[in-house]
Amino acid sequence: MQNADETKASLTVTPGDGGTDTTLRLEGFWTVRNARPLSGEIDQLRGRLKGQGGKAVVDLSGLERLDTAGAWLVREVQAECRDAGFDTEVAGMDARVSDLMEAIPETLPEPEKTETPRQSLPEIILDPVGKSAAMGARDVYRGVGYFGALFLGLKALLSKGGGVNMAAITAQLDHMGVRAVPIIALMSFLVGAIIAQQGAFQLSYFGAELFVVDLVGILQLREIGVLLTAIMIAGRSGSAITAEIGAMRMREEIDALRVMGFDPVSVLVFPRMVALLIALPLLTILANFAALSGAVVVLDLYSGITLETFMQRFHEAVDMADVISGMLKAPVMALIIAIIAALEGMKVGGSAESLGQKVTASVVKSIFVVILADGIFAIFYAAIDY
Repeated sequence: MQNADETKASLTVTPGDGGTDTTLRLEGFWTVRNARPLSGEIDQLRGRLKGQGGKAVVDLSGLERLDTAGAWLVREVQAECRDAGFDTEVAGMDARVSDLMEAIPETLPEPEKTETPRQSLPEIILDPVGKSAAMGARDVYRGVGYFGALFLGLKALLSKGGGVNMAAITAQLDHMGVRAVPIIALMSFLVGAIIAQQGAFQLSYFGAELFVVDLVGILQLREIGVLLTAIMIAGRSGSAITAEIGAMRMREEIDALRVMGFDPVSVLVFPRMVALLIALPLLTILANFAALSGAVVVLDLYSGITLETFMQRFHEAVDMADVISGMLKAPVMALIIAIIAALEGMKVGGSAESLGQKVTASVVKSIFVVILADGIFAIFYAAIDY
Protein backbone atom coordinates (compact mmCIF):
# COMPACT_ATOMS: atom_id res chain seq x y z
CA MET A 1 0.00 0.00 0.00
CA GLN A 2 1.29 3.46 -0.88
CA ASN A 3 2.48 5.58 2.06
CA ALA A 4 0.39 8.74 2.46
CA ASP A 5 3.51 10.88 2.82
CA GLU A 6 4.74 9.71 -0.59
CA THR A 7 1.77 11.34 -2.30
CA LYS A 8 3.09 14.79 -1.44
CA ALA A 9 4.61 16.47 -4.45
CA SER A 10 4.31 20.13 -5.37
CA LEU A 11 5.56 22.80 -7.74
CA THR A 12 5.61 26.34 -6.34
CA VAL A 13 6.30 29.34 -8.56
CA THR A 14 7.64 32.55 -6.97
CA PRO A 15 7.69 35.31 -9.58
CA GLY A 16 10.72 37.58 -9.68
CA ASP A 17 10.26 41.12 -8.40
CA GLY A 18 12.58 44.08 -8.82
CA GLY A 19 15.14 42.24 -10.86
CA THR A 20 15.15 39.07 -8.78
CA ASP A 21 14.99 35.66 -10.41
CA THR A 22 11.80 33.71 -10.78
CA THR A 23 12.01 30.63 -8.57
CA LEU A 24 10.32 27.31 -9.20
CA ARG A 25 10.55 25.23 -6.03
CA LEU A 26 10.03 21.48 -6.35
CA GLU A 27 9.10 19.70 -3.13
CA GLY A 28 8.09 16.23 -2.00
CA PHE A 29 8.26 12.98 -3.86
CA TRP A 30 8.76 13.45 -7.59
CA THR A 31 8.35 9.83 -8.53
CA VAL A 32 6.40 7.77 -11.04
CA ARG A 33 3.53 7.45 -8.55
CA ASN A 34 2.94 11.20 -8.65
CA ALA A 35 3.67 11.66 -12.35
CA ARG A 36 0.07 12.23 -13.43
CA PRO A 37 -0.83 15.13 -11.06
CA LEU A 38 2.59 16.69 -11.55
CA SER A 39 2.15 16.53 -15.35
CA GLY A 40 -1.09 18.47 -14.95
CA GLU A 41 0.69 21.18 -12.97
CA ILE A 42 3.47 21.40 -15.53
CA ASP A 43 0.91 21.74 -18.35
CA GLN A 44 -0.46 24.84 -16.58
CA LEU A 45 3.00 26.26 -15.94
CA ARG A 46 3.36 28.05 -19.28
CA GLY A 47 0.24 30.13 -18.55
CA ARG A 48 1.56 31.11 -15.13
CA LEU A 49 4.88 32.21 -16.59
CA LYS A 50 3.44 34.04 -19.58
CA GLY A 51 4.43 37.68 -19.90
CA GLN A 52 7.49 37.32 -17.67
CA GLY A 53 11.11 36.91 -18.59
CA GLY A 54 14.65 36.97 -17.34
CA LYS A 55 16.09 34.10 -15.38
CA ALA A 56 14.31 31.13 -13.78
CA VAL A 57 15.85 29.00 -11.06
CA VAL A 58 14.52 25.48 -10.67
CA ASP A 59 15.19 24.69 -7.01
CA LEU A 60 15.45 20.97 -6.21
CA SER A 61 16.56 21.33 -2.60
CA GLY A 62 13.08 20.50 -1.33
CA LEU A 63 12.88 17.13 -3.05
CA GLU A 64 12.64 14.13 -0.75
CA ARG A 65 12.85 11.56 -3.52
CA LEU A 66 13.48 11.67 -7.25
CA ASP A 67 13.36 8.78 -9.72
CA THR A 68 13.79 8.60 -13.48
CA ALA A 69 10.18 9.60 -14.16
CA GLY A 70 10.59 12.57 -11.84
CA ALA A 71 13.80 13.58 -13.61
CA TRP A 72 11.91 13.62 -16.91
CA LEU A 73 9.33 15.88 -15.29
CA VAL A 74 12.09 18.23 -14.12
CA ARG A 75 13.32 18.42 -17.71
CA GLU A 76 9.77 19.26 -18.78
CA VAL A 77 9.72 22.09 -16.25
CA GLN A 78 12.94 23.43 -17.74
CA ALA A 79 11.48 23.16 -21.24
CA GLU A 80 8.37 25.10 -20.24
CA CYS A 81 10.55 27.84 -18.75
CA ARG A 82 12.62 28.07 -21.91
CA ASP A 83 9.49 28.23 -24.05
CA ALA A 84 8.27 31.09 -21.87
CA GLY A 85 11.45 33.03 -22.58
CA PHE A 86 13.46 32.34 -19.41
CA ASP A 87 17.11 31.49 -19.03
CA THR A 88 16.86 28.39 -16.88
CA GLU A 89 19.18 27.18 -14.13
CA VAL A 90 18.85 24.11 -11.89
CA ALA A 91 19.94 24.52 -8.27
CA GLY A 92 19.84 22.61 -5.00
CA MET A 93 20.99 19.26 -6.36
CA ASP A 94 22.86 16.74 -4.22
CA ALA A 95 25.24 14.21 -5.78
CA ARG A 96 22.60 11.55 -6.40
CA VAL A 97 20.13 13.94 -7.99
CA SER A 98 22.91 15.45 -10.05
CA ASP A 99 23.90 12.06 -11.43
CA LEU A 100 20.29 11.23 -12.27
CA MET A 101 19.72 14.57 -14.00
CA GLU A 102 22.88 14.16 -16.06
CA ALA A 103 21.51 10.84 -17.33
CA ILE A 104 18.41 12.59 -18.71
CA PRO A 105 19.10 14.86 -21.71
CA GLU A 106 17.68 18.36 -21.57
CA THR A 107 16.25 17.96 -25.06
CA LEU A 108 15.64 14.88 -27.12
CA PRO A 109 17.63 14.80 -30.35
CA GLU A 110 15.57 15.61 -33.39
CA PRO A 111 15.28 12.65 -35.78
CA GLU A 112 17.12 13.14 -39.01
CA LYS A 113 14.72 13.80 -41.81
CA THR A 114 15.72 12.06 -44.98
CA GLU A 115 13.77 12.78 -48.07
CA THR A 116 12.82 9.66 -49.96
CA PRO A 117 13.36 10.22 -53.65
CA ARG A 118 10.16 10.03 -55.61
CA GLN A 119 9.93 7.06 -57.93
CA SER A 120 8.30 7.03 -61.30
CA LEU A 121 5.51 4.58 -62.08
CA PRO A 122 7.78 2.20 -64.06
CA GLU A 123 10.22 2.16 -61.12
CA ILE A 124 7.43 1.42 -58.64
CA ILE A 125 6.30 -1.53 -60.78
CA LEU A 126 9.66 -2.91 -61.88
CA ASP A 127 11.70 -2.41 -58.68
CA PRO A 128 9.97 -5.24 -56.72
CA VAL A 129 10.13 -7.44 -59.81
CA GLY A 130 13.86 -6.88 -60.16
CA LYS A 131 14.50 -7.57 -56.47
CA SER A 132 12.44 -10.76 -56.60
CA ALA A 133 14.30 -11.89 -59.72
CA ALA A 134 17.66 -11.26 -58.06
CA MET A 135 16.60 -13.17 -54.94
CA GLY A 136 15.31 -16.00 -57.11
CA ALA A 137 18.61 -16.17 -59.01
CA ARG A 138 20.52 -16.36 -55.71
CA ASP A 139 18.24 -19.15 -54.50
CA VAL A 140 18.76 -21.09 -57.73
CA TYR A 141 22.53 -20.68 -57.40
CA ARG A 142 22.50 -21.89 -53.80
CA GLY A 143 20.08 -24.69 -54.72
CA VAL A 144 22.54 -26.01 -57.29
CA GLY A 145 25.15 -26.03 -54.55
CA TYR A 146 22.85 -28.07 -52.31
CA PHE A 147 22.26 -30.49 -55.18
CA GLY A 148 26.04 -30.90 -55.45
CA ALA A 149 26.13 -31.51 -51.70
CA LEU A 150 24.07 -34.64 -52.35
CA PHE A 151 27.01 -36.24 -54.14
CA LEU A 152 29.52 -34.99 -51.59
CA GLY A 153 27.32 -36.45 -48.86
CA LEU A 154 27.22 -39.81 -50.64
CA LYS A 155 30.99 -39.77 -50.75
CA ALA A 156 31.16 -38.89 -47.06
CA LEU A 157 28.68 -41.65 -46.25
CA LEU A 158 30.77 -44.22 -48.06
CA SER A 159 34.03 -43.01 -46.56
CA LYS A 160 32.48 -42.60 -43.07
CA GLY A 161 34.55 -39.51 -42.42
CA GLY A 162 32.25 -36.59 -43.10
CA GLY A 163 29.88 -36.61 -40.15
CA VAL A 164 27.15 -38.47 -42.07
CA ASN A 165 25.82 -41.82 -40.91
CA MET A 166 22.96 -44.16 -41.72
CA ALA A 167 21.37 -43.61 -38.31
CA ALA A 168 20.56 -40.00 -39.20
CA ILE A 169 19.07 -41.04 -42.54
CA THR A 170 17.03 -43.81 -40.91
CA ALA A 171 15.65 -41.42 -38.28
CA GLN A 172 14.62 -38.91 -40.94
CA LEU A 173 13.10 -41.70 -43.04
CA ASP A 174 10.95 -42.65 -40.05
CA HIS A 175 9.78 -39.04 -39.56
CA MET A 176 9.15 -38.27 -43.23
CA GLY A 177 8.05 -41.66 -44.51
CA VAL A 178 6.64 -44.03 -41.94
CA ARG A 179 4.79 -41.40 -39.90
CA ALA A 180 3.31 -39.88 -43.05
CA VAL A 181 1.67 -43.13 -44.15
CA PRO A 182 -1.72 -42.61 -42.41
CA ILE A 183 -2.40 -39.12 -43.76
CA ILE A 184 -1.15 -39.96 -47.27
CA ALA A 185 -3.23 -43.14 -47.43
CA LEU A 186 -6.38 -41.46 -46.10
CA MET A 187 -6.16 -38.40 -48.36
CA SER A 188 -5.40 -40.49 -51.45
CA PHE A 189 -8.25 -42.90 -50.69
CA LEU A 190 -10.67 -39.99 -50.46
CA VAL A 191 -9.33 -38.31 -53.62
CA GLY A 192 -9.58 -41.55 -55.60
CA ALA A 193 -13.12 -42.09 -54.35
CA ILE A 194 -14.16 -38.54 -55.27
CA ILE A 195 -12.66 -38.75 -58.77
CA ALA A 196 -14.38 -42.10 -59.35
CA GLN A 197 -17.77 -40.84 -58.13
CA GLN A 198 -17.66 -37.63 -60.15
CA GLY A 199 -16.37 -39.41 -63.24
CA ALA A 200 -19.05 -42.09 -63.02
CA PHE A 201 -21.75 -39.46 -62.50
CA GLN A 202 -20.75 -37.51 -65.61
CA LEU A 203 -20.12 -40.53 -67.82
CA SER A 204 -23.45 -42.09 -66.87
CA TYR A 205 -25.15 -39.57 -69.19
CA PHE A 206 -23.38 -41.27 -72.10
CA GLY A 207 -23.74 -44.83 -70.84
CA ALA A 208 -19.94 -45.05 -70.53
CA GLU A 209 -19.51 -45.54 -66.79
CA LEU A 210 -16.96 -48.30 -67.37
CA PHE A 211 -14.54 -45.78 -68.83
CA VAL A 212 -14.23 -44.17 -65.42
CA VAL A 213 -11.65 -46.89 -64.74
CA ASP A 214 -9.50 -45.41 -67.51
CA LEU A 215 -9.97 -41.94 -66.03
CA VAL A 216 -9.03 -42.92 -62.49
CA GLY A 217 -6.16 -45.21 -63.48
CA ILE A 218 -4.38 -42.92 -65.92
CA LEU A 219 -5.01 -39.70 -63.99
CA GLN A 220 -3.91 -41.19 -60.68
CA LEU A 221 -0.80 -42.97 -61.95
CA ARG A 222 0.46 -40.20 -64.23
CA GLU A 223 -0.51 -37.03 -62.37
CA ILE A 224 -2.57 -36.98 -59.20
CA GLY A 225 -0.71 -39.62 -57.22
CA VAL A 226 2.75 -38.09 -57.26
CA LEU A 227 1.52 -34.48 -57.34
CA LEU A 228 -0.82 -34.78 -54.36
CA THR A 229 1.76 -36.74 -52.39
CA ALA A 230 4.45 -34.14 -53.11
CA ILE A 231 2.15 -31.29 -52.05
CA MET A 232 1.29 -33.02 -48.78
CA ILE A 233 4.94 -33.83 -48.12
CA ALA A 234 5.87 -30.19 -48.85
CA GLY A 235 3.39 -29.04 -46.25
CA ARG A 236 4.28 -31.72 -43.72
CA SER A 237 7.96 -32.61 -44.08
CA GLY A 238 9.20 -29.51 -45.93
CA SER A 239 7.92 -27.22 -43.21
CA ALA A 240 9.47 -29.49 -40.58
CA ILE A 241 12.87 -29.32 -42.28
CA THR A 242 12.74 -25.52 -42.41
CA ALA A 243 11.61 -25.27 -38.79
CA GLU A 244 14.31 -27.65 -37.53
CA ILE A 245 17.17 -26.00 -39.40
CA GLY A 246 15.83 -22.53 -38.63
CA ALA A 247 15.58 -23.28 -34.92
CA MET A 248 19.17 -24.52 -34.97
CA ARG A 249 20.27 -21.28 -36.61
CA MET A 250 18.44 -19.28 -33.94
CA ARG A 251 20.25 -21.23 -31.20
CA GLU A 252 23.57 -20.91 -33.08
CA GLU A 253 23.93 -24.68 -33.25
CA ILE A 254 24.93 -24.49 -36.91
CA ASP A 255 27.81 -22.17 -36.01
CA ALA A 256 28.80 -24.66 -33.34
CA LEU A 257 28.90 -27.43 -35.97
CA ARG A 258 31.26 -25.32 -38.09
CA VAL A 259 33.48 -24.65 -35.08
CA MET A 260 33.69 -28.41 -34.44
CA GLY A 261 34.77 -28.95 -38.05
CA PHE A 262 31.52 -30.38 -39.46
CA ASP A 263 29.84 -29.22 -42.64
CA PRO A 264 26.23 -28.27 -41.72
CA VAL A 265 25.03 -29.19 -45.21
CA SER A 266 26.44 -32.72 -44.91
CA VAL A 267 25.23 -33.19 -41.35
CA LEU A 268 21.79 -31.56 -41.57
CA VAL A 269 20.68 -31.27 -45.20
CA PHE A 270 22.04 -34.48 -46.71
CA PRO A 271 20.22 -36.98 -44.41
CA ARG A 272 16.93 -35.18 -44.95
CA MET A 273 17.47 -35.05 -48.70
CA VAL A 274 18.24 -38.76 -48.94
CA ALA A 275 15.29 -39.63 -46.69
CA LEU A 276 12.92 -37.66 -48.93
CA LEU A 277 14.42 -39.29 -52.06
CA ILE A 278 13.52 -42.66 -50.59
CA ALA A 279 10.25 -41.77 -48.87
CA LEU A 280 8.46 -39.81 -51.60
CA PRO A 281 8.52 -42.56 -54.28
CA LEU A 282 7.39 -45.13 -51.72
CA LEU A 283 4.61 -42.85 -50.50
CA THR A 284 3.59 -42.26 -54.11
CA ILE A 285 3.17 -46.01 -54.61
CA LEU A 286 1.11 -46.17 -51.42
CA ALA A 287 -1.00 -43.19 -52.57
CA ASN A 288 -1.70 -44.88 -55.90
CA PHE A 289 -2.88 -48.09 -54.22
CA ALA A 290 -5.01 -46.13 -51.74
CA ALA A 291 -6.62 -44.02 -54.48
CA LEU A 292 -7.39 -47.04 -56.63
CA SER A 293 -8.85 -48.78 -53.57
CA GLY A 294 -11.12 -45.81 -52.97
CA ALA A 295 -12.19 -45.87 -56.60
CA VAL A 296 -12.96 -49.61 -56.41
CA VAL A 297 -15.12 -49.16 -53.32
CA VAL A 298 -17.07 -46.21 -54.73
CA LEU A 299 -17.63 -47.76 -58.17
CA ASP A 300 -18.84 -50.98 -56.63
CA LEU A 301 -21.33 -49.15 -54.41
CA TYR A 302 -22.30 -46.32 -56.77
CA SER A 303 -22.15 -47.82 -60.26
CA GLY A 304 -22.18 -51.56 -59.71
CA ILE A 305 -18.73 -52.06 -61.25
CA THR A 306 -17.27 -55.04 -59.43
CA LEU A 307 -13.64 -55.58 -58.51
CA GLU A 308 -13.22 -58.18 -61.27
CA THR A 309 -14.63 -55.82 -63.90
CA PHE A 310 -12.51 -52.95 -62.57
CA MET A 311 -9.29 -54.99 -62.70
CA GLN A 312 -10.03 -56.30 -66.20
CA ARG A 313 -10.66 -52.81 -67.56
CA PHE A 314 -7.71 -51.42 -65.60
CA HIS A 315 -5.29 -53.87 -67.26
CA GLU A 316 -6.65 -52.93 -70.68
CA ALA A 317 -6.47 -49.16 -70.10
CA VAL A 318 -3.24 -48.73 -68.15
CA ASP A 319 0.22 -49.80 -69.27
CA MET A 320 3.65 -49.66 -67.70
CA ALA A 321 4.40 -46.31 -69.34
CA ASP A 322 1.72 -44.66 -67.17
CA VAL A 323 3.27 -46.06 -64.02
CA ILE A 324 6.85 -45.10 -64.97
CA SER A 325 5.90 -41.61 -66.14
CA GLY A 326 4.43 -40.86 -62.73
CA MET A 327 7.18 -42.48 -60.68
CA LEU A 328 9.95 -40.62 -62.56
CA LYS A 329 8.59 -37.37 -61.14
CA ALA A 330 8.85 -38.47 -57.51
CA PRO A 331 12.66 -38.18 -57.02
CA VAL A 332 12.71 -34.79 -58.77
CA MET A 333 9.95 -33.44 -56.55
CA ALA A 334 11.66 -34.85 -53.46
CA LEU A 335 14.86 -32.96 -54.36
CA ILE A 336 12.88 -29.77 -54.97
CA ILE A 337 11.15 -29.96 -51.58
CA ALA A 338 14.35 -30.80 -49.68
CA ILE A 339 16.45 -28.09 -51.33
CA ILE A 340 13.86 -25.33 -50.90
CA ALA A 341 13.14 -26.31 -47.30
CA ALA A 342 16.84 -26.34 -46.42
CA LEU A 343 17.47 -23.02 -48.19
CA GLU A 344 14.66 -21.29 -46.30
CA GLY A 345 15.81 -22.82 -43.02
CA MET A 346 19.31 -21.42 -43.52
CA LYS A 347 17.82 -17.94 -44.06
CA VAL A 348 16.16 -17.79 -40.63
CA GLY A 349 17.28 -14.85 -38.50
CA GLY A 350 17.27 -14.53 -34.74
CA SER A 351 13.54 -14.05 -34.13
CA ALA A 352 10.48 -16.26 -33.98
CA GLU A 353 8.84 -13.99 -36.55
CA SER A 354 11.62 -14.77 -39.03
CA LEU A 355 11.18 -18.49 -38.39
CA GLY A 356 7.46 -18.29 -39.08
CA GLN A 357 8.00 -16.30 -42.27
CA LYS A 358 10.57 -18.76 -43.63
CA VAL A 359 8.43 -21.81 -42.82
CA THR A 360 5.54 -20.20 -44.70
CA ALA A 361 7.83 -19.28 -47.61
CA SER A 362 9.19 -22.82 -47.70
CA VAL A 363 5.76 -24.40 -48.06
CA VAL A 364 4.51 -21.88 -50.63
CA LYS A 365 7.66 -22.05 -52.77
CA SER A 366 7.82 -25.84 -52.61
CA ILE A 367 4.21 -26.28 -53.73
CA PHE A 368 4.64 -23.72 -56.50
CA VAL A 369 7.83 -25.28 -57.87
CA VAL A 370 6.41 -28.81 -57.56
CA ILE A 371 3.37 -27.85 -59.64
CA LEU A 372 5.64 -26.06 -62.11
CA ALA A 373 7.83 -29.15 -62.42
CA ASP A 374 4.76 -31.31 -62.97
CA GLY A 375 3.71 -29.02 -65.82
CA ILE A 376 7.17 -29.24 -67.38
CA PHE A 377 7.03 -33.03 -67.16
CA ALA A 378 3.62 -33.03 -68.84
CA ILE A 379 4.91 -30.89 -71.70
CA PHE A 380 7.99 -33.09 -72.04
CA TYR A 381 5.95 -36.33 -72.11
CA ALA A 382 3.62 -34.83 -74.72
CA ALA A 383 6.60 -33.78 -76.84
CA ILE A 384 8.10 -37.28 -76.84
CA ASP A 385 4.64 -38.92 -77.09
CA TYR A 386 5.14 -40.89 -73.89
